Amino acid sequence: MDEYIFEKQYWGDCCNTFDEDQKHYVYAKYMSLKREHYSFNVDNKKILDIGGGPSSMLLKCTNLTYGKVIDPIAYPYWTVMRYGIKNIDVLVQRGEEAVDEKNFDEVWIYNCLQHTDDPHKIIQNAKKSAKILRIFEWVDIPPHDGHPIQLTKEYLDDCIGSEGNTVQLAEQGCFGKAYYGVFNT
Repeated sequence: MDEYIFEKQYWGDCCNTFDEDQKHYVYAKYMSLKREHYSFNVDNKKILDIGGGPSSMLLKCTNLTYGKVIDPIAYPYWTVMRYGIKNIDVLVQRGEEAVDEKNFDEVWIYNCLQHTDDPHKIIQNAKKSAKILRIFEWVDIPPHDGHPIQLTKEYLDDCIGSEGNTVQLAEQGCFGKAYYGVFNT
């Protein structure tokens, strides 16, 4: 999978994740997360992050009962150990294969669906895994290296079965048109 090679090269040794980490605060705002300083209070929820990579937003959460990050790339072992300290498990698996039947309160998907083979399948799996889906994705970007899928608002609305929102952004490393929403599954 070329997109996996592209993504792994983007993260490099995973030591400097600032480029993506700064964007998390923008994503979180549109995913309606409660920000407390530089953390997100998740009120003792169990959260599944599909596509969270080596630096999931779950690492920035307080009051997380349990978390799981699913990502198809095996990152350095120390990143898995860091997750473990926060009671977050890591599963190296494609989102298209990830189903955890209603074992979570929420599923988060952000900045990952362009990298996948079947966003529709991933969203269907997410809907089976939790009562709430929070999503933030870039839309209307033509496919290019590492990003084989062009997402649109209409496509994502159809996949989710509800209407999301869009916004044009130019802040904290986030530039372009984004789709976002919080959905009951």
